[in-house]
Amino acid sequence: MKKRVLVVSSANMDITMPVRSMPAEGETLLCDGSISYSPGGKGANSAVTFAALGAETVFCARIGRDSHGETLYDYYKDVGIDVSHLVIDKDHATGCAAVVVESKGQNRILCYPGANKYLSESDVEEGFLSCPDALYLQMEIGQDAILAAANYAYRHEIPIFLDAGPARADFPLDSLPPLTVFSPNETETEIYTGIALTGTDSMLAASMELFRRVRAEYIVIKLGDRGAFVCNGRHFKFITSYSVRAVDTTAAGDAFTAALTLRYLENGGDINDAVRYGCAVGAITVSRAGAAYSVPKSREEVEEFLAKQEGEL
Repeated sequence: MKKRVLVVSSANMDITMPVRSMPAEGETLLCDGSISYSPGGKGANSAVTFAALGAETVFCARIGRDSHGETLYDYYKDVGIDVSHLVIDKDHATGCAAVVVESKGQNRILCYPGANKYLSESDVEEGFLSCPDALYLQMEIGQDAILAAANYAYRHEIPIFLDAGPARADFPLDSLPPLTVFSPNETETEIYTGIALTGTDSMLAASMELFRRVRAEYIVIKLGDRGAFVCNGRHFKFITSYSVRAVDTTAAGDAFTAALTLRYLENGGDINDAVRYGCAVGAITVSRAGAAYSVPKSREEVEEFLAKQEGEL
């Protein structure tokens, strides 16, 4: 039986600009190729991943009544996302992100939140009419909406998976109800804990600091092409990633955490297996350009990737 996931998060139109290297202060560079417009936003990237992997995906977000919003709405419907709780905001523009991608695939992002900032508590509560099996959250919407969604899910015994990006140092993590997974990347972990991640000891120390502030079953720190660090407060494990040529790292973390979430729901709670699956989906995502466009197109694509990787061991 398919799992139904409620994604409460952000929707953006991404403007991607390829460059050979990032400009220095005061420097102007020409793009190394054509700019592109594509669906993005952390929530949308994750929702598209859930849908591609076979989940019944309900997306609760806000977009503007503008051309970008129309493009996003049509795209979400086309890829099989339930848009019945996607709010059309007549007063605010659709969120946009400028994504600058270096030749080695690393990116830097500037985000204009637009309508995302105005996702309300009532918007969120209506999303739960979909009767989800899990709630998936990120930090790219307002604090009140995040806490409203998390508390509603907790009251109704719905497991909560929180991708902790983008980092918000002022967010009251201790106000969150118990979570199943809290998953920041390296930069976000350092912002939340003040601990620089230089090796196993620092990752363990950072995880313990996060457990002090967040009630979660698992802390999963995303380590990019190195994989992930998983800790339950008593034991920890490194899960290595898969070797691919990185083209664009945009959306990789979003796809990773979404895939981890769905696999965890389907496999009875095996976190290590779920993280390995997330690593595979993240690896596929970085191997091509774009945000939502870059995630795997189907569960079968992921299985073929894993079979090929295992055959090369």
